Amino acid sequence: MTSACFTGHRSIDGADMLHIKTLLDKTICALARRGVTEFYCGGALGWDTICANMVLYLKKRKQLDINLHLVLPCRNEEQTKKWSDEDKHTFYTILMHAETIEYIGSDYTKDCMKKRNARLVENADCCVCYYDGDNFRSGTGQTVRMAESKGIEIINIYELAK
Repeated sequence: MTSACFTGHRSIDGADMLHIKTLLDKTICALARRGVTEFYCGGALGWDTICANMVLYLKKRKQLDINLHLVLPCRNEEQTKKWSDEDKHTFYTILMHAETIEYIGSDYTKDCMKKRNARLVENADCCVCYYDGDNFRSGTGQTVRMAESKGIEIINIYELAK
């Protein structure tokens, strides 16, 4: 196993963020000890941003031999056009430090997110998610089901946090 992808909710309401981030830190470090060096992230707000920042933090602070790869649904301006200035700043900071950036398409389309999610799973030997199981039709639910269909390991931080 050499790669993992992230998927999760854009909004993580009511969660103990310190606890969530501690679990994520431990999970990424454990995966790195098992040989996972490549981490794929979809670049969305919420869970994706938390995960991307954690990979970059662990790479720099703990000197882990890991890399962040972004798989984005569309060009940057399209993806971030409705985001706050603070969220855009965070996104572009992550972008500058990613090892690679892959764009599914240039424009936002009705299926660009689904294609992005499929590409994340295609690249991964493991899926680290934050999925509460409530919204079966969500992009997160869809991505977790893709990972299950592929037969890869799924680590659900939401379940670990209970």
